[in-house]
Amino acid sequence: MTFAEFLQQVGGMGRFQIIHTALLTIPIVLMASHNLLQNFTAAIPEHHCQIRMSANGSGHQNATRSLGTSDLLRVGIPLNSKQQLEKCRRFVDIQWHLLNPNLTKANRTKMDTEPCADGWVYDRTLYSSSIISEWDLVCDRRKLREMAQSIYMAGVLVGALILGNLADRFGRKVLTIWSFLQMAVMGTCAAFSPNFISYCVFRFLSGMAHSGFGLSIACLIVEWIPTQFRTITIAVTGFTYTLGQILLAGLAYGIPDWRWLQFTVSAPFFFFLLYSWWFAESARWLILSGKAGTAVSVLQRVARINGKQEAGASITTEVLLSNMEKELSVTKASYTISDLVRTPAIRRIFCCLSVVWFSVSFSYYGLAMDLQNFGVSIYLIQVIFGAVDFPAKVIVTITMSYIGRRFSLSSFLIVAGFIIIINIFVPTELQTVRTALAVIGKGCLSAAFNCTFLFTTELYPTPVRQTGLGFGSTMARVGGIVAPLAKMMEDYYALLPPIVYGAVPIFSGIIACFLPETLNVPLPDTIEDVENRARKKTKEELAQEKILLQTQDKALFRDTC
Repeated sequence: MTFAEFLQQVGGMGRFQIIHTALLTIPIVLMASHNLLQNFTAAIPEHHCQIRMSANGSGHQNATRSLGTSDLLRVGIPLNSKQQLEKCRRFVDIQWHLLNPNLTKANRTKMDTEPCADGWVYDRTLYSSSIISEWDLVCDRRKLREMAQSIYMAGVLVGALILGNLADRFGRKVLTIWSFLQMAVMGTCAAFSPNFISYCVFRFLSGMAHSGFGLSIACLIVEWIPTQFRTITIAVTGFTYTLGQILLAGLAYGIPDWRWLQFTVSAPFFFFLLYSWWFAESARWLILSGKAGTAVSVLQRVARINGKQEAGASITTEVLLSNMEKELSVTKASYTISDLVRTPAIRRIFCCLSVVWFSVSFSYYGLAMDLQNFGVSIYLIQVIFGAVDFPAKVIVTITMSYIGRRFSLSSFLIVAGFIIIINIFVPTELQTVRTALAVIGKGCLSAAFNCTFLFTTELYPTPVRQTGLGFGSTMARVGGIVAPLAKMMEDYYALLPPIVYGAVPIFSGIIACFLPETLNVPLPDTIEDVENRARKKTKEELAQEKILLQTQDKALFRDTC
């Protein structure tokens, strides 16, 4: 009897699975909020230098105070090539002659300017407060904004490396609880950061927690769900993430102060921490970790909740061990990342998925973290970018269920890449068309993300599933870190960033074709399961090729005769 059969014996997709999945899915709503939070907490308001007040006598000072705002800006702040106020420079002295209505360009004399030595004035109409206005992250310090997001993504990367491996050693439930606590505390501390450095530290630790509960939740959900319900379950969790993107726009619109917004998306993790003790540890992991007695207790608890007490009572440690003898015989005491490259079939999966995870995240965050450059309301574009995920994930759920994971993943990646590249040739005047194409491309990448998550959990066997998912997430975070850096290439050639953003998913879509299909295939419990499936497939392919060659030889012989 396999573990899948034990799962059916204790109720299959019963009451426990529904409640368990629902409680694990709720925190996913706020995963999107933390990932995309800096679109709003680090929004760049309109700004200009503090105007240098004249020190040439009280007459000039009184005249300065009597000017209206528009006139004061005219005499104090120079204009750029687009006839807009300079953001990072001001006149050394107030240029009174600019108020002369008869002044022409020919009459203008060269006017000395200087950097904003006395600080900046921010337009607080749209954003009452952001880390930009609080710590003056503009002009020469503007790169610190991107650094803050990269530091957060680096935390997500480190969390994937460390916590993913720890979850395979100490269990999914323990790491989920710890990650909830870490996110609640560090997220709240970030909201009350006294300076930029402490803010970055707390965001880094929040990023680590994000990886911890994200990966553990995925495994806890998948490892308790029967094979035939896995696709729809992952789709539901994907829709929840999408809902979080839309919710973030509403929260940011209603809470324009960055500190309260940061606190609002962090404090609920204290509540998640309270009910997380009800979660059931993965019985698959318990069995393969040599904790058969605990696994029996967990399975019997699940059976009681599902109304299958008698079926649960018949499961004993002896029954479990005797039926899982094959899986246990090839299970090591501990697994490391080296086990992902030790055998040929796992190694191929590992290499292909690493490329896919990187490319999806690279292009996704290249689009999703650049909302202020779309020329429309940042709140509206956030809602649109979130809403497009619903149809995208419905389509990918259907294709994954009826066509397969491999075809779905490859197709969405390639389509997303071509859309991003096509957008290069759309004139900048057609802003609506450019935005629509970007939204469609983002939807395709979201669908690919959904597929990649499910595909990864199905391809890796139980002992290294969390480690494999953790490394995949690591590659995704590398993509998220590199994505904003790729925009710097526009200094060399303006079209280079979108070309790269489009070419990378096309390449990874081709690489995805080399992954084995997992549609309606039971989860592998051991590395040997994966290797045996690969060898069996190879033998079947060789047999089919042999039959084809024999058929061709017979046809050739008949034609010759």
